Amino acid sequence: MKLHRKTITVLGTGIIGAPVARNLQKHGFSVRVWNRTRGKAEALASAGVDVFESPREAVQDADIIITLLKDGASVLDVMESAASGLSKGAIWIQMSTVGIKAIDELAVFAEQRGLRLFDAPIQGTRQPAEQGQLVIMASGPTEDRDTVQPVFDAIGKRTVWVSERIGAASRLKLALNSWAFALTHGVAESLAIAKGLGVDPALVVDVVKGGPMDSAFFQSKAALILADDYPVSFSIANALKDAQLVMEAVEQAGITADVAAAWLERFRRAFEAGHSEKDMAASGLV
Repeated sequence: MKLHRKTITVLGTGIIGAPVARNLQKHGFSVRVWNRTRGKAEALASAGVDVFESPREAVQDADIIITLLKDGASVLDVMESAASGLSKGAIWIQMSTVGIKAIDELAVFAEQRGLRLFDAPIQGTRQPAEQGQLVIMASGPTEDRDTVQPVFDAIGKRTVWVSERIGAASRLKLALNSWAFALTHGVAESLAIAKGLGVDPALVVDVVKGGPMDSAFFQSKAALILADDYPVSFSIANALKDAQLVMEAVEQAGITADVAAAWLERFRRAFEAGHSEKDMAASGLV
């Protein structure tokens, strides 16, 4: 019996979406893509990925739709524009970081359109995405997990099943972003303090290296800061957006989060100072 080769549409081919599409193609899926700026998607054509002009065309008869877009408003806008091409019963894997309010709105859209929704944000940036080493945090219906697991295995090193409840994974993602931002600002501020006190900031890195405070994350962000060069793994603009989502969530929950409030302000200053398209490690510049 010939097995059905599942068709997957990836909506959004940015820093994460493009390597996700490539890795899915490498693992034998039939992959289609759409991106608002078509030129960013065209590079995928050489890998055998089909590039479409509109979201509606891209999702036509697709078994699985993956959204990897900027924010909740963008996801809803694109899915609404694709609505007439969606197949009832198709699986929708929503991987963008959208926050609590937006994931609830997207769940309503999915129910209205007869889509089987998975709330599945990711941990990881450019390099893990390119290497197929993302960590997927997933919430969704148990009965469809066997269908989506091969998709997750193609793009990630591990899947953490959070709950059947849509929105649980998005909540976990906000907590993890809080930790990532705290680490980023900690590295940036420590090196800035050393420099301001007349000490070579590279010595901070030298002391930490190999000890209990060391990590690959510390080393990668410190290297950008010491080189004063900030190629984007995760931009200030995206960090600001996600930091705002964290603060909205903690305020709604009545949680005191003084550190989160401080790094939100620092991202805002970096954004307003013109560093929006630099890596978030550039927060140390302000």
